[in-house]
Amino acid sequence: MVEVRIIVCFPFEILPVAHLFAENYSENPEKAIEKYVAAANLAHELGLGINAGHDLSLEKLAFFKSKIPQLLEVSIGHALISDALYFGIENTIQLYLRELNF
Repeated sequence: MVEVRIIVCFPFEILPVAHLFAENYSENPEKAIEKYVAAANLAHELGLGINAGHDLSLEKLAFFKSKIPQLLEVSIGHALISDALYFGIENTIQLYLRELNF
């Protein structure tokens, strides 16, 4: 059974990343992502698009995307703006696009 809370907004599913993944990422990234991969696979089988939201920082973004290739969109506003304070907005956008392979 998939225990990750999902929010269905037809035709998309949003994987709320906040606590389960972000808090456990540094300890064991593979274990932290397991439930998200299961939820994403199920959503994909049901024909839903996959969006992920919250706590996907530059550090975690490429790993998350590599494990969930069906990912269509990410809500990275807070992390992006925080990084922009240090790196500048144009540079930060390029860093995030590079992590997502766009």
